[in-house]
Amino acid sequence: MKKEERFRHLIKQEAARLMVHEGVNQYFDAKRIAARRIIGKQYKYNPKYLPSNGEISDAVHALGQAADPASHQQLLFRMRLLALEVMERLQPFSPRLIGSVSTGRIRKGSDIDLHVFTDEIEVLEHHLHALDWQFDRDTVCIRANGKLIEYQHIHLDFEFPVELSIYPEREIRVVGRSSTDGKPIRRLNAGKVRQLITDEHWEDYLRQDGQLE
Repeated sequence: MKKEERFRHLIKQEAARLMVHEGVNQYFDAKRIAARRIIGKQYKYNPKYLPSNGEISDAVHALGQAADPASHQQLLFRMRLLALEVMERLQPFSPRLIGSVSTGRIRKGSDIDLHVFTDEIEVLEHHLHALDWQFDRDTVCIRANGKLIEYQHIHLDFEFPVELSIYPEREIRVVGRSSTDGKPIRRLNAGKVRQLITDEHWEDYLRQDGQLE
């Protein structure tokens, strides 16, 4: 194995370990810490040694699966059930599931990421109050095409944390690209999440419903 490949592999594995076992949330941070541990300060002069976010994501998934595949699958099932329940209650805002719960690549600390669409955030907040759901709201600035765009986020506190990213209604057909692998973001409506549960968790679903001992 060439020096470059060896360093990429070691950094990838250490970054994955940091994200799974030490609570590092961002790929950039995990990559930076891992690189410094493996090859020292010189890493910043050798970007070719750094693995992509997609490579780290694959390693994180493999590490989580290797630890306890059955437990990982059961956790994913519970998170998808909660996601579906929340989506059904937020139906007027066309919720879409994205991120690790949709792809199955969850890890310790993963939350449920939903896109919701409304031109009036006050209507959404009124809906949440009517459901008697506690929530916090914050603003995130994202640079796109040289401009800073503000997006509102709402955080819901359930068994698993749920984050609502709020978009104008006109953007429901706009599909962004993942920062992990550059591919179009996978966005699932409630029907597709229900089908995903049926396809991948049928025995868990029957057991939950008391039909399977």
